[in-house]
Amino acid sequence: MAETSHTEELKALTIDDATLPVIDLSALLNGSDADKQDVARALGDAARTSGFFYITGHGISQDLIDAVFAASKQFHEMPRSFKMKYWSGFTTNHRGYVPFEENGTKFPVQINFNEAWDMSFEAPADHPDYLHGWRMTGPNVWPDLAGWQETVSSYYDAVFNLGLRMLDTLAYELGVDGSELTQYITNPTSQLRLLRYIENNMPSTKDVTGISAHSDFECFTILLQGAPGLQVMNADDIWIEAPPIPGTFIVNIGDIFETWSGGQFKSTQHRVVNTGRERYSLPLFFGLDYHAIVQPLEKFQTPETIEKYPAIKAGDHLMRMTIQTFRYMNEAKEAGVFTPDYEIPEENPFMREAKEPAE
Repeated sequence: MAETSHTEELKALTIDDATLPVIDLSALLNGSDADKQDVARALGDAARTSGFFYITGHGISQDLIDAVFAASKQFHEMPRSFKMKYWSGFTTNHRGYVPFEENGTKFPVQINFNEAWDMSFEAPADHPDYLHGWRMTGPNVWPDLAGWQETVSSYYDAVFNLGLRMLDTLAYELGVDGSELTQYITNPTSQLRLLRYIENNMPSTKDVTGISAHSDFECFTILLQGAPGLQVMNADDIWIEAPPIPGTFIVNIGDIFETWSGGQFKSTQHRVVNTGRERYSLPLFFGLDYHAIVQPLEKFQTPETIEKYPAIKAGDHLMRMTIQTFRYMNEAKEAGVFTPDYEIPEENPFMREAKEPAE
């Protein structure tokens, strides 16, 4: 009997294999008001329980999905000398190539076996935040590859617009006006990462991972993944698999929405284990303007929620987590060369230790 290939394994997965809720968004584009209410209710239920769910009916063509996967593969297969010309450390706003040894601040004691191309919402070079030195804001950089910028930009725009529809629907589900949330999205820090997990023969341990356990820092993440490896921590602090399913994205609630909802929505811990196999994925982290103040929405403000979720600037929370994620940023911070200074809170109310699954 012939051995089943990795690609064939993925194609064999169906919605029935989902370990998390599956929600059809097609009604958001062409459904009745009642149908849209059903979608909103399903999103809210998933956000309050698992904090993770699959979406179908998203309206993004398979041709575009195939094209952006091909673009990511094209870049990551280039020689390292080519990729390092676009090292993100050459920029002041974290754009470009992130080699795997930049992931985390404890390399090589701890290794995250991935490399990435990072881009974000396009801000002009004369934007005041960029001129002032605020990181995560400003223009993108692009590799010298024919048609690459057009493909990746088209994908970014499509998923960002999907995020706007989801944001409006989640606002409706919470019973607040959508403008109460979208007022903070004029020049957001929404980042797209073109990730490649590197083939290796290292064991999968707490210190050797694809990406170590974390919650996401923004409103939510819309993830396209090309191979297994993602694990989600359930309510019993046990890791469960969240494999890719053809035709779907996987979405998870981030820290901002947990704060806005006063803790009703769950920003869930997740990780990517080191499978040893090459793996491509494309998360878009749907964020806010850097200087947006995040706190429980007025509807959800109580003495308890105000104490648990003190007001925080969205960009400062993002920077605190980013400094812990990228070695070159941590070294710059330690050397005192960040301009301007950041008010970076030390505590992270969203992080909790996960129990390791039984052997």
